[in-house]
Amino acid sequence: MIISNALIRFMNTNSKVENGKHMLQFYMSKQDKEDYLIQKLSSEYIGDDAAVVGEWIYSVDAFFEGIHFRREWMSLTQIARKAMLVNFSDAVAMNAKPTYALIALSISKDFSLADIDELTESFEATAREFNCEIIGGDTVGADKLHIAITIISKSENPLYRKGLKEGDLLAFTGTLGESQRDLERLLSGETIEADSRFYEPTLRRDFIGKSRPYLTVGMDISDGLFCDTNKLLDINKYGIKILKNINDNMGLSGEEYEMLVGFKEEDLCKLEFIAKECKIPLTVFAKVAKNNYRFLCKSHHF
Repeated sequence: MIISNALIRFMNTNSKVENGKHMLQFYMSKQDKEDYLIQKLSSEYIGDDAAVVGEWIYSVDAFFEGIHFRREWMSLTQIARKAMLVNFSDAVAMNAKPTYALIALSISKDFSLADIDELTESFEATAREFNCEIIGGDTVGADKLHIAITIISKSENPLYRKGLKEGDLLAFTGTLGESQRDLERLLSGETIEADSRFYEPTLRRDFIGKSRPYLTVGMDISDGLFCDTNKLLDINKYGIKILKNINDNMGLSGEEYEMLVGFKEEDLCKLEFIAKECKIPLTVFAKVAKNNYRFLCKSHHF
């Protein structure tokens, strides 16, 4: 989600320097409130980008004014479109096809009928790109524009977060850092390009669909590469050996919605071929190991 502290440093008193960069050797983290809340829930379906229940896959994400966006930064068309895309990202991360969507909205009294038309037209246009039907939701009055979307999907072969093995490689798609860079520009009162990743996340549907047979785990990068890698390692109870140093601008940039994937080293050439075929960069940055290495990062939620 959006980064509240734009420049968290990748350092720790117990870290060692490798090639002029910090590689964290030990990780001591104060549990954040989101993790605490999740752990208080008892369902066996919790833990992935979406919950797989029978033949259906369910996910929900919020997109709130003043937290994820400001109205002066984005048109209503852009707001509705991004709200849909960040929700579809969870389905893409699970190798699932969105089928239905439910949308809950809070809108203020100053919203005109034209404003509502602009929102709904953008919701539906974006949903159509994914062959997804909006089947209902709820609307309440409030002082700000808040959006929460539930996506109901299907998959013949879901991609989970759990399944890493020692020696697996970790990689990410695309180029990271643009979202944080442009957020900082907006916070400074500057303008950004209309096609910025901050406005228009790029989802890797084709790559995940084609590479699924070779992937052991996967998740989308919403809270930054460093934080999301830690989540992946925590759930699999492994650490990593760093293969490529990633700078803070790339590793701490939230709302990228690129993919973080794990796979057997022997399948690297196949995945590189698929990435080239899909015309996207694929960067291998770590190997799974039996240690406690983690990146130092701060939760963006609380």
